[in-house]
Amino acid sequence: MDIRLYSPAFQELLADDRLNELGPGQPNQAVNSLLKNLTVDNAFKPNQVQDVVMAGACLAGLWLHHDFLDEAHKISQDLASAEGSYWHGLVHRREPDFGNAKYWFHRVGRHPVFHFLSKEAAQLASQEPEPDAEFLRDQPDWDPYAFIDLCEAATLGKSQAALLCRQIQKREWELLFGFCYRGALGEKQFIPCPTSKEYP
Repeated sequence: MDIRLYSPAFQELLADDRLNELGPGQPNQAVNSLLKNLTVDNAFKPNQVQDVVMAGACLAGLWLHHDFLDEAHKISQDLASAEGSYWHGLVHRREPDFGNAKYWFHRVGRHPVFHFLSKEAAQLASQEPEPDAEFLRDQPDWDPYAFIDLCEAATLGKSQAALLCRQIQKREWELLFGFCYRGALGEKQFIPCPTSKEYP
């Protein structure tokens, strides 16, 4: 993830490359004050926000990125958009409350990041021997419900794919955050944050 694509306020909060736990994790108290001071009005400077709902979705994502699930939940549940439902679903997947996560993903529908996420998940899963993760290599499009089931199995110790799930979860966060950031600035075309592998 190239943090230089984001505003200075976001760069400061994304400088630490995090691989979050599948579960709640431990809130990163070192950035608590920075997060509390972040608002839709100041977070994107020097850029001008064009979509306040997308901007709010970015804030929800940052709180989740640093394992403040309660704060991420509070913001995302007030966003009446597919992106608000997406962040809401991610919060519940990590709580973990897998049934509630599926409910919120049902409200997301088919999201634009799914196409890119399915390709990246397939790449990450290509060297994964765990049979439970085989579907990730072959699915024609992203299935958020199947991934929730895999995360649940890994969380309960019924699958050995926990590390893979965390890696995919990280890329999912990056893709969704990038989509919300560009949307907040009024950019209509989604170009995913570049990785080591480009997709046609």
